[in-house]
Amino acid sequence: MGNEGHIAHISGPRRPRALSPLREHLRDTFWFAPSAGLVCVVLLWWGASTLDLEIVALLQREKAYAAVRELVSIAEDTRTIVTTISSAMMTFIGVVFSISLVAVQMASGQLTPRVVRIFIRSRISKITLTVFLATFLFSLLVLTSYESETDVRQVTSVPVVQSLLTMVLVGLSLVLFIAYVSATLRLMQVGPVVDRITRETLRMLARQGTGGEGAEGGVSLAPETGRVAHAGRAGVVLDVHVARLVRVARRQGVVLRLIPRIGDFVLPGTPVLAVHGGTTPPRWALRRTVSVGVERTFHQDLGLGLRQLSDIALRALSPAVNDPTTAVQCLDRIVQILAAVVRRPLGAVHHRDRRSAVRLVQNVPAWADLVDLGLTEIRAAAVHSPQVTRRMLAGIDDLLLLAPEPRREPLVRHRTLLLQAVERAVPAAPDRRFASSPDRQGIG
Repeated sequence: MGNEGHIAHISGPRRPRALSPLREHLRDTFWFAPSAGLVCVVLLWWGASTLDLEIVALLQREKAYAAVRELVSIAEDTRTIVTTISSAMMTFIGVVFSISLVAVQMASGQLTPRVVRIFIRSRISKITLTVFLATFLFSLLVLTSYESETDVRQVTSVPVVQSLLTMVLVGLSLVLFIAYVSATLRLMQVGPVVDRITRETLRMLARQGTGGEGAEGGVSLAPETGRVAHAGRAGVVLDVHVARLVRVARRQGVVLRLIPRIGDFVLPGTPVLAVHGGTTPPRWALRRTVSVGVERTFHQDLGLGLRQLSDIALRALSPAVNDPTTAVQCLDRIVQILAAVVRRPLGAVHHRDRRSAVRLVQNVPAWADLVDLGLTEIRAAAVHSPQVTRRMLAGIDDLLLLAPEPRREPLVRHRTLLLQAVERAVPAAPDRRFASSPDRQGIG
């Protein structure tokens, strides 16, 4: 990428939180929440065990042996329940999640393999697995607190509080099981999946901000003085640690410019950062500032939502599936996303330090790029489906009403190309007129 002398000035996105990339990366894993839950449940068991010991010791000091005997009787009654829970819980976990994985596989086959990521990021999935495992581990730990001693003067541990907490965890597991089954079934439906993708995209837009395409005024960058090459494995640029890069650039007195866009595939040795106005920061200061992985994420990727919706629509329009209604549902959400950015500045995002000095320049897709991403492939596959062509024309017309004059050209171009394709593909004039009539429901 060549030097950029002037980049449009914008107010910039909200100041990033320092740990936001780490939080997003942990959300893309399925191990962190259950592991943290197991640690917490050990601490919970330790606290409950200590409380049980204190209760028994207090009653023995007060010589309330009848109360101790009552607690021992209650604990013995609950011992059978706790034993049953500990032996059945792991089997229950295996059956539930085996069925769930089959459901996810079916959803990925019907829609797109990228839908698996929705399951991985689902909070209800992680919470359910965490509580199931926590219940199993807690019940095992409670069994270690039972004593064979029957003399109320000699007994030291009566796990009453622990048994009650086990019952609470079982009840919570049952409630979460119902919620989890409901969420998994929704994952197999097209509507909730495309809605989830859209909400993730709009949430990223609100969090990340956009650029300065077409804005007036400019921020002049100093000449490029160096570049930083990617030294890790090949992969997709997931996100950048904005707060750390801004801090490094401020300390070094330079402006950093991210060369690839989020979602680009980079190879070892290719440049990822350009330095403007000073010496290149030391490599150790830039460690873990550009995250590279195997699959794109929603954290800072403006085009991922449109990419996924387009993939689902293309699979629905394939001859093997032939489901134009699903493509129409995807077009509904594509139009929604494009409408959300139709008046927003795009281009280069300027991240500033506390003194409002530009320290990091990050390119985001321009308006024409987003329109092409959302419409091009679906338009090419939709010429033989009047339901889809009618919905696409209605969506383009709605966007033309919202778009300022400089942003109408890509929409007009796609509308013209779609009408020309219908003209070539549909021989009968009445059918052409029908397929070329805008309809927000496709065929309402």
